[in-house]
Amino acid sequence: MIRALALSFAMILPISATADQVDAILDRHVLPGFTDLAESSLVMAQVAQSDCAPSSERLQAAYSSSFDAWIAVSHLRFGPTEIENRGFALAFWPDSRNSTPKTLGALIKDQDPIVSDPEAFQSVSIAGRGFFALEYLLFDERLSTLGNETYRCSLVQAITQDIAVVSQAVNRDWQDRYDALMRTPTQGGIYQTRAEALQEFYKALDTGLQINADLRLGRPLGTFAKPRPKRAEAWRSGRSLRHVRLSLEQLRVLAWLLTAGNAELAQELDTKFGTALTRISALVDPDFSSVATPAGRIRVEALQQAINDIRTEVTQSLGPALGVSAGFNSLDGD
Repeated sequence: MIRALALSFAMILPISATADQVDAILDRHVLPGFTDLAESSLVMAQVAQSDCAPSSERLQAAYSSSFDAWIAVSHLRFGPTEIENRGFALAFWPDSRNSTPKTLGALIKDQDPIVSDPEAFQSVSIAGRGFFALEYLLFDERLSTLGNETYRCSLVQAITQDIAVVSQAVNRDWQDRYDALMRTPTQGGIYQTRAEALQEFYKALDTGLQINADLRLGRPLGTFAKPRPKRAEAWRSGRSLRHVRLSLEQLRVLAWLLTAGNAELAQELDTKFGTALTRISALVDPDFSSVATPAGRIRVEALQQAINDIRTEVTQSLGPALGVSAGFNSLDGD
């Protein structure tokens, strides 16, 4: 975790969108993150080929490592992750209609031979692909034992291989094409100025914070009268709290890189991230089940408020400093 933020006096607003700043974000945050995802997902797929049982410690460990890598870059939902709905193919959540267990149940019931054809498997509904589909097959009591064991093994192998293929495609697009588009904006290109490239990263920071506050925490919180702990992300595998922590750690890095040139703002944001991460350490339930109790709810609400405080600082201070705004995103509604 990046903690040391050197303070110097002669920093003024607005922060200039320099090539060095965009380069630093790509070199220190984006490219390593997607390389890690590609490599860890390939390892997971290889493990599944020889060890596909839900109880397999090797497979669960590989799944955890690869899912960690996705969460670390999951806020970068533009460019290569948008192509062919790759981001949703890797992580279809929230699933408000329970489409994932329905899709998996139908595949298992029919013993659909599509699992034996990696290219054809990409035509399966995104609800039946990615990390959350795999979570059901590894950790859900019903889906992990449903139907024929041999077929379930083939399905696990198909999903892990699909995750690896998609992850490598995203990484390849970043390395071979999108990296250059952001480093060298051109007239008529996707990014025509460095400021536009920098705004993309600012939007990713803002949206990542909103996802943590409104979805990862807001969904299980529900209402005081009706908390919804089983709406938490990845609660079956006990990863709900872990996802918030991993995401905030990476968003903190991105915020630090975006504030290069303004030590005072960098320190302010770092302090707020520190507060949120400290509140995470006070939580003891990995799946947010404690929201069903008054004391547990208060602690999760305090964490949510700490994240919203970061987002307010980002919106009110960092955006103007950069001369950009987040605009609207898919979470804002109409």
